[in-house]
Formats: sequence, C-alpha cells, structure tokens
Amino acid sequence: MKVTSEQELAEAIRGANGPLRVQGGGTRDVGRPVAGEVLEVAISGVVLYEPGALTLVVGAGTPLAEIEALLATEGQRLAFEPLDFRAVLGTSGVPTIGGAVAANASGPRRIQAGAVRDHALGMRFVDGAGRVIRNGGRVMKNVTGYDLVKLMAGSWGTLGVISEVSLKVQPAPEAVITLSGRAGDAAQAVALMSAALGSPFDVTGAAARKDGAVRIRLEGHEASVRYRAQALIDGPLAGFEAVLSNPGAPDAWAGIAALAPFAATRGDLWRISLRPGDAPGLLAGIGALGSDWVLDWGGGLIWLATAEGVDTGEAARAIRAALAPLGGHATLIRAGARARAQVEVFQPQPAPLAAISRGLKQKFDPRGILNPGLMGF
Repeated sequence: MKVTSEQELAEAIRGANGPLRVQGGGTRDVGRPVAGEVLEVAISGVVLYEPGALTLVVGAGTPLAEIEALLATEGQRLAFEPLDFRAVLGTSGVPTIGGAVAANASGPRRIQAGAVRDHALGMRFVDGAGRVIRNGGRVMKNVTGYDLVKLMAGSWGTLGVISEVSLKVQPAPEAVITLSGRAGDAAQAVALMSAALGSPFDVTGAAARKDGAVRIRLEGHEASVRYRAQALIDGPLAGFEAVLSNPGAPDAWAGIAALAPFAATRGDLWRISLRPGDAPGLLAGIGALGSDWVLDWGGGLIWLATAEGVDTGEAARAIRAALAPLGGHATLIRAGARARAQVEVFQPQPAPLAAISRGLKQKFDPRGILNPGLMGF
C-alpha cells in the first residue's frame, strides 16, 4: 500500500493485520529479507525552508534529487553527502530523504561534517502502534528526555516510520580541489590519508582504492583551497596532483558516494567500520577473501567486495573473526536473498546491548510488524 500523508500512514499501521515491509524509494534492499505487505511512504514536499537559518523541513518521501536541486538554488547542500546504493544493489527506485535518514547513509564527507543523524534537528514518525511521535525541533535542536532523532537514524524502519524530517543544511563551497596520488599498499594509503587528516587544512574527503589510488578533498573559498592544497603537496603529500572542479559537478567523490567501483562486481559487498590504523591489518588478515576494496573516512570505513563464488557464511565468519579483537563492526550490504536470510547481516550485538535493542523494539513496535527480522529482531 502507498501512503501520501501522515494520517494515512498512522491509519495504515494501526489497521495492519500482519508484517509490513517499509520502504521509501525502494533503493536500499539491505538486511534480512522481510516477508510482509509493502508499505510505501510517499509523503513528499517541502514543509519549511529557511535558507538564512540553514534549515529545511520536508516530507520523508521527498526525493533526494529534489532536495539537492532546491538547496542548489540558494547555494546550499546536504552536508552528509548521502550514499546511493542503486548501482551496487541493482535497484531502480528514487532515493528519498526518509530512506537516507533511516539508514544513516553517510558519505565521504562524514569525516569532516558528521553523519546524517548529526544534521537531523527533529522528526515526526509513526510507531508500530500507529501513534504519531514528534521529537526535536524544526529550526533548532530541541530535545528533552531521550533523543529519538538519533535513535531513529540508522534503525532501518524497525522502530517507526518517518513521516517528516527537519535538517540542518550548509553553504556549498566556492571551490573543490581533489589531490590525487598513489600508495604502494593499504598501510601507506592509510598513512598518507592520516597525514592529511591530521593537518590543519580541513580535509573533507580521504579515500583510497586497492589499485593504489589515493584521493584527498579540500573545499571552501578558492584562494584558501589552493593554499591548503599546495601546503599539503609541499608537505606530507609530495608528488600528489591537484585538480580543481566545480562544486556539485560529477567527480570521483560522487563515484565513491554511489559505490561505483563495485557496480560491475558480482561478489558480496561488506561495509566494515573500524579504527583507521587497523584497516591494513584486517585486509591482510582476510587475504584473498577480498577481491576489491575501497577505504573511506581515512581508512575508518572499508567497502569490501568478496571474490565471486565465496560462500557468504564463510566470509561472514572470517571477516568477523578478524574484526573481533579490533572492536569494529561489519554489515553485509549486498548478497542474495537466500544468503541474507541465513547469516547475521548486521554485526551481532553483545548480550546486554541485544537486550536493550529487543526492549526498544518491544516499546516502539509492540506487535512486531515494522520490518520484522530485518536487523535480526
């Protein structure tokens, strides 16, 4: 069923007689498969936009492309650079802001600007009992008690269905420079990215590929960006080349946010979060299991494609065994439905944390009808 208003959404959830598979634009088929009636959230449109206050309030079903086009007319943008999973998942829908928030789908700029949840000022959502809940504010952070905005961001529609979200936006930069160089291995790539991120030059992107390519991004006023780029080239990034691009134009960073390096691969795709300095050791530990990888966030995020034909369960055990002493977590982003039904897609939680998660699910979705099982509960 398709809902176009918050009232319709609340009525649909209250009247549900079984599980609901919640979706916005249908572009992020991640998690264990959900058996249930599709609940499509198409609550679209701008509720409030105040460029001077850098705030935007929109319906959860509003396409990201529409939001980005609107912000561009005022020289503004979404700071968190949302990920686009369509190329790697083979989906053809339209990414929506509600889906981006529900997945906390933060792109390369997270290392400097923060995640999606850091830019959500408030939201309205409907819980599993059909109750409309409002938390936070529209033009400033206004939370007393529990910060449900942070809780909902990254909950993948298992606790409630977002109907409206209030966001903090930021001015678009005057210029963007990408510094491109080479590294001999993952350890050298992380060292180069760490040197750039540890500098005073406000790096907004630091990524590397298995083929040795390393990229560093700088944004801001053109004179400042040129100065900072040259300072890095004269310092820790000797030998790198600087390329000036127009803000908003397709570039290497758009490809990273769309996971373009993995669009043509057929193996499973994992998202691994850990301390940047631990990334080279983990990659060495899993060896030939990984056919390709991209390091983002200076090495704090690994996108890992497994070799075609590698058993998903075997890969899950190997990756999580290597990750266990490091304190990170791994999420299976792409695999067949059968494989996703048989393995833990999201990082298994320690017993105390799992108990809290189950308690939250029971509180917000007492009938267990919102995306049941998607995150393992």
